[in-house]
Amino acid sequence: MNITFLGTGTSQGVPVIGCNCKVCSSMDFRDKRLRTSLYLEIEGLNLVIDTGPDFRTQMLREAVSSLDAVLFTHEHKDHTAGLDDIRPFNFKQQMDIPLYGTGQVLDQIKGEFSYIFAKNKYPGVPRVLLNEISNSPFEIQGVRITPIQVMHHKLPVFGFRVGDFTYITDANYISPEEIKKIKGTKILVINALQIKPHISHFTLAEALEFIALIAPEKAYLTHISHQMGTHQEVSQLLPPNVMIAYDGLKTTI
Repeated sequence: MNITFLGTGTSQGVPVIGCNCKVCSSMDFRDKRLRTSLYLEIEGLNLVIDTGPDFRTQMLREAVSSLDAVLFTHEHKDHTAGLDDIRPFNFKQQMDIPLYGTGQVLDQIKGEFSYIFAKNKYPGVPRVLLNEISNSPFEIQGVRITPIQVMHHKLPVFGFRVGDFTYITDANYISPEEIKKIKGTKILVINALQIKPHISHFTLAEALEFIALIAPEKAYLTHISHQMGTHQEVSQLLPPNVMIAYDGLKTTI
């Protein structure tokens, strides 16, 4: 499995518009963060998790030439807003792109992108196949995917486990039942928004505590805000098996 971090930033991205803090002013490319998204290549299957506002830029940067499906963690705009830019894959592959999400997510997509589902469609609109998922494993072209339900304040959000890889974003609570699904993961990606407490995201300390509980071989922090600190600063605070992810980072399992 090849894993590419398409984006590792929070809903506003980094730098934040109008901000001149040391993170937003940093010249380190690792401190430039598009909205959070992930690209997986496994057994000939190409998957994207979330199509945020930066989806087009991310696809071009990584030269992604084919897309078999999109998984959605939840319905917030920083995870769905770029959906229209799947159109080149429609044209190139001559197929509708399957989308996987909860009923709530799919309803939001149908509302936000109503022109996709209009009775009389404008020529060239995105072509999608909606697949509703629940908190049970499912398969895409023979690849088994296990949803992990986490809480984003009061909003249920899905993380996903594929083989020995688990990806969780936008979480501030994970129940003991769901933690059982994560145990044994070799690579864990978990959100860590900032140092200070937050109503709907793990802090750095909370993320590190969760990583210690799971004890993966390697863990990556994502969904990073400019209030976390620079990549260089945060890296000095982390255990040997934990890394703060950055846009374009690739790893293999």
